[in-house]
Amino acid sequence: MNRLIKLTTLASLLSVSAFSAADNHRFYDYAKVKDVTPIYKTYKHRVPEESCWVETVQTEHRRPRHNSATSTIVGGIIGGAIGHAVGHKKSNKRVGAVVGSALGASIGHDIGRRSRGADRYDVSYEDVERCEVSYHTETQERLTGYDVTYKYRGKTYSTFMEEHPGKRIKVSVNVQPVDY
Repeated sequence: MNRLIKLTTLASLLSVSAFSAADNHRFYDYAKVKDVTPIYKTYKHRVPEESCWVETVQTEHRRPRHNSATSTIVGGIIGGAIGHAVGHKKSNKRVGAVVGSALGASIGHDIGRRSRGADRYDVSYEDVERCEVSYHTETQERLTGYDVTYKYRGKTYSTFMEEHPGKRIKVSVNVQPVDY
């Protein structure tokens, strides 16, 4: 078991030193930028838009019914007067007045009932604001980054960058021997 621990420790030390050695062969330099192309992404979104207007509307208000006896009374008086005027003798005048009064009251009552039924509602007009929401689509293009072409030691490379690089970019160079 002791031997296994020693081997594991030795392997760990060798990998750490190999990593450190590889890191020692790394350095930074600058490459010349040859081309920068901006990359845009299109976004669409719905925008609400409210429009309002004033509209004149008709309103009806119910009136309470009046149970007035005026039309019946007036009809009775007129009927009685006509019946009395039509009669020739004193007794005929009395009978004509009674019959005319009853007939006039009945006609007056019918006329009053019809006119009350027709006038049960008052109509008025008022201005009311009405609104509705509609939607339209807006399109926006947003810059998401840049495709960058650069040249280092005679070779051309490309990469994507979020920021505009300018005339040169910093590159990481790793030099290590190749086993044949």
